[in-house]
Amino acid sequence: MTDLLSVDHLSFGFHDRQLYQDLTFNLKQGSMTSLIGANGVGKTTLIRLLMGQLHPQSGSINFMPDMKLGYVPQFRNIDPEYPLSIKSFVQLNQLSHPFPWHTKKERQQVDAALAKTHLTARQDQLLGRASGGEKQKAYLAQALLTEPNFLILDEATASLDVNTKVELMTLVQELNQSLNLTVLFVTHDLALAKDYTDQYLLLTPGHYEMRATHDMNEAAMPKELQPAQEVE
Repeated sequence: MTDLLSVDHLSFGFHDRQLYQDLTFNLKQGSMTSLIGANGVGKTTLIRLLMGQLHPQSGSINFMPDMKLGYVPQFRNIDPEYPLSIKSFVQLNQLSHPFPWHTKKERQQVDAALAKTHLTARQDQLLGRASGGEKQKAYLAQALLTEPNFLILDEATASLDVNTKVELMTLVQELNQSLNLTVLFVTHDLALAKDYTDQYLLLTPGHYEMRATHDMNEAAMPKELQPAQEVE
């Protein structure tokens, strides 16, 4: 498979500490990868680097020439009285032109994104009164409007219940397979990483490792990432 993304000898840090030194990895087109690590190791910073919001101090980040990025944020608690419907919320990612209405092509793109995220039947539901899973699917639909081939899920399953996490990641897996969509899934949830991604990139202070998820040793992971032990 072709590399959609290659990170070569990347170094980056802030004035008080270095986050990465000689970080090198690649993401194959159509792959699903987990980005994991304890808080403070630089997961969010790496996402900002990949999105062009920050720039490497040394090394390089290279994408396929036709790369299109979609971004799904962490779950946000939206007020129940939020006035927009799911469809209208998804449409907020449009209207980049000077006239205040949606073109025929834009309406078709919204309909397609709603269909891909299984929201067509719920499109007129007020977003504020939708379930947590429907809200995250609305963010996912927004990301799909640009027809991306690279999708970043930035802790998009955090704060969701177990069943909703599984539902959302099953949908993302379907999109990965049907659209050949490359996915980078930022998460603390090792179970989801093992169930839904092919490989993981683990960041630890001053180090990193990238391996197939079936080789993941959960017991060797940072304690913050390990499942809580039940008290007998």
